[in-house]
Amino acid sequence: MSDRFSSLGLKAGVWQGALRGDAPPGRIALTLNGRTVGLAEVTEDGPQQWRVSATLPPETLADGAQTYMLIADDGEGTEGPRPAAVRLAKLPLLAGEALDDDLRAEIDLLRAEIDLIKREFRRLATG
Repeated sequence: MSDRFSSLGLKAGVWQGALRGDAPPGRIALTLNGRTVGLAEVTEDGPQQWRVSATLPPETLADGAQTYMLIADDGEGTEGPRPAAVRLAKLPLLAGEALDDDLRAEIDLLRAEIDLIKREFRRLATG
């Protein structure tokens, strides 16, 4: 699904993108460190084209490296990502003083993806 999403960048704290497809997913959640911190607004932007806008919550911004992700799933509200969630895009951010040999953004991304994989394995194992 990530090949259907194109990031349009971050401006004034709002991350925007374009999603192609017959219909948007049931929910597009903005996640940070494996937890849902907001929901994206999805509006029609043409035939089989959807505009996705996710506001980064100011309380989640801090010094250091952080990786926000847009996750598509069939969840509701701000519950955590569902086991079958699909990562649409990632947005690594650095704030504050520059970090030496910064791999933290990539490590955060790997941790979040491992959490998604673990949930899917658990779901498959339980039936």
